[in-house]
Amino acid sequence: MYNITLTQHLQGLAKKFKLGKTVNDQQFLTHFIANIDEIQAIFHMIYGQHPNYSTFFEQLLESIFETHAARSKALKERDEEKAKQGFWYLSNQLMGMSLYVDRFAGNLKGMSSKLDYLQKLGVNYLHLMPIFESPEGESDGGYAVSDFRKVDKRFGSNKDLIDLQKELQAKNMYLMIDIVLNHTSHHHEWAKKAKAGSKEYQDYFYFYDDRKIPDQMDETMPEIFPESSPGSFTYIPEADKWAMTVFHHYQWDLNYTNPKVFLEMLSNVFHYGNLGVDVLRIDAPAFIWKEMGTTCQNLPKAHKLLQLIKLCTEVATPGMALLGEAIVAPAQIMEYFGTGRFVNHECDVAYNATQMAVQWDALATGDTRIMLAAQQELQKKPLGGTWITYTRCHDDIGLGYDDYMIEQAGFTPYLHRHYLKNYYGGIQTDSPAAGALFAVNPKTQDARLSGSLASLCGLEKAIASKNATAIQTSIDKITMMQAQSMFVGGVPMLFYGDEAAYTNDYTYLQDPGKSYDNRWMHRPIIDWKKNAAVDSPKSVENKVFSNLQKLIKLRKSLKVVADLKNIHWLEVHNNSIIGFERYLNGEKVYFLFNFSAEPQEVTYYMLGAYGERATTMKDLWSGKTIQIGMDHDHLAFAPYQFYVLK
Repeated sequence: MYNITLTQHLQGLAKKFKLGKTVNDQQFLTHFIANIDEIQAIFHMIYGQHPNYSTFFEQLLESIFETHAARSKALKERDEEKAKQGFWYLSNQLMGMSLYVDRFAGNLKGMSSKLDYLQKLGVNYLHLMPIFESPEGESDGGYAVSDFRKVDKRFGSNKDLIDLQKELQAKNMYLMIDIVLNHTSHHHEWAKKAKAGSKEYQDYFYFYDDRKIPDQMDETMPEIFPESSPGSFTYIPEADKWAMTVFHHYQWDLNYTNPKVFLEMLSNVFHYGNLGVDVLRIDAPAFIWKEMGTTCQNLPKAHKLLQLIKLCTEVATPGMALLGEAIVAPAQIMEYFGTGRFVNHECDVAYNATQMAVQWDALATGDTRIMLAAQQELQKKPLGGTWITYTRCHDDIGLGYDDYMIEQAGFTPYLHRHYLKNYYGGIQTDSPAAGALFAVNPKTQDARLSGSLASLCGLEKAIASKNATAIQTSIDKITMMQAQSMFVGGVPMLFYGDEAAYTNDYTYLQDPGKSYDNRWMHRPIIDWKKNAAVDSPKSVENKVFSNLQKLIKLRKSLKVVADLKNIHWLEVHNNSIIGFERYLNGEKVYFLFNFSAEPQEVTYYMLGAYGERATTMKDLWSGKTIQIGMDHDHLAFAPYQFYVLK
C-alpha cells in the first residue's frame, strides 16, 4: 500500500543526504519507496513495543541512505549489469570453490598468484572462509569474530582484501565471504564492555544473574557440540553472570530482541556489501532468534529478521545476494527462500545439505531410493532461488534427512544411520572409506562425519595398499559425486584440495587449538608441490583435476543446467541408478548415475517415458554415440559410471 507520509519522509531524507538527479540515485529512491512499507511493517512487528522504536526506525532509514551514498561508482555499475541478467546467480556459468585463505595461499596477497590456477580449473566464484579478526586458539575456524570490520593480520589487511576484490572483478570472478550474525567472540569490544559491567553492552547478549532461566532453556535447546561444549550457557566470572553460548563457550550469542544489535549488525552487512562482496554467506541464520520453551532454532522471527535484512540490502546494496547457511531438515530449509509474499525476498541461496548427505548415503549403500525420496522436498525450491551444491565442505557431514525418506526405502532409520556411521566413521574395518565420527552425543549416540572427499571415497586406503584398481575406483567415485553436484541444479562449490585429491590430514592432532575438532582432518594446508602434479599425466592429482576441469567445461556449455526449475527426476527401476532430465527451450539432456560397485543396467524405456525417444544419443561425457534400442533393451553401466545423454 502506498504510504504518502513515508514517501514524503524519504524524499526529505533524499534532500538531507544530497541525493542527485542521476539515473542510479533516482532508481535507488524509487526502489526505496517501493519497499518502505514492508521494511516498516517488519521492523514494527519485531521492535514496535520498544520505547525508542521511532528513533531506531529513523536510524535504519538513514543507514540505508548512507550506504547508498558510500557505494562506489564501479559497484553501482556492477549492480546494473546484474540487474539486466535478472537472477544472475542462477547461471550455468558459475563455478565455485570454498577455501581457507591461509591454508590455501598463505594470505590475501598470495591469493592473487593463485587465481590463474583457479581459472585453469574453471572456477570463477570464490568463497573465502572467515577472514576477519578472530582469536587464535578460540576462533572456531574464524567463526568467533572479535572485529567484523578488520581483516585478521594472519590474512593481511583490509587493503589486501579490497585489492583482491578489484582483481577478481577485473577477471569477471565473484566473491563470497561470511558474516556471523548469531554470535561474537568473547574478545569482541562489545563482550569486553559487557564483562566490565556495562549494562548497555550486557544487553547486546543474553545475560542471566543465575541458572534459573538457563536451566529452563537447556531443557528444550539441543546441544550443538555435546563433546567439547555441552549445554548452551557459560558462566562469566568477570560479570558474575551466565551468558548464552550455543556453539562454544567463547562464542556469545547476540540478543536480537535489542534493536541496537540489529542496527549494528545490519551496518556490518552494508559494510561488506560496499567492499564489493557478491554473495554474503550468513552463518547459522537458524539460531538468530531465541524464545523460552523452544529449540531456539528456525523460529518465525528469525525469518522476519532475514526478510528485513534482505529488503534493506535490495535497496542499499542491490548487487549483493544473500546465502543462508541453514543446515536443517529439507522441509525447513525451503522456508529460508521466503514464504508467502516474501518468496525470493529472504535468502537467495541456500546449501543443499540434504542432497550432499544423501549422496554419501547412496555411495555407502549402493541404493539411491533415499536420494529419490528426498527430491519430493527439494523440488519445492522456488524459481529465483538457488542452491550451493557440493559433495564436501569445511564442515562435517550430517545425517539429518527425514526418517520417512529412509523408511520409504524399506530401511529402519536408527539402524540405517548406524550403518553409515560405521561405514564412514572408521569403525567398519572392511569399508574403503577413511573418516571419523564427529560430535558424538553420549546421550543419544547421534553423530556426524568427518573426512576428506578423497578419503571417504576410498583413495587414502587404496594408496596405502598400493592397489591400482582400488585407486581408479576411488577416482571414479570422486568424479561421479562431483558430476552429480555440478548438474543437479545450483552453484557447484568445490572444497579446496578436492580438485587435487587431498586425503585426510592428521597433523591437526599436534595442534592444541585444533586437536579437539577432527573436522581439521579435511581442511588441509596446501602443498603446492603436490598441486603441481595436476599437470603430470597419469598422476592421481592429474586424473582428478582433469576430470573436474572437463566436467566444469561441460557444465558451462550446457544452458540447460542453469537453475531454472527445469529438472525432472526419472523412474529408472533400478535401485542403484538414479537419473534426471534437464530441459530448456526444447533441449533435453539426461543425467544418469550408477552408485553401485557392481555393473548395472536400465531399460531404454525410461528415456522415452515422458515423450518421444531418440534413436541415437550422444554421451557428452565420454563423447561416444549410443544407439538406442527397443524399450526392453538395456543401457549398461560400469561401477560408478555416469552418462550425460543428449
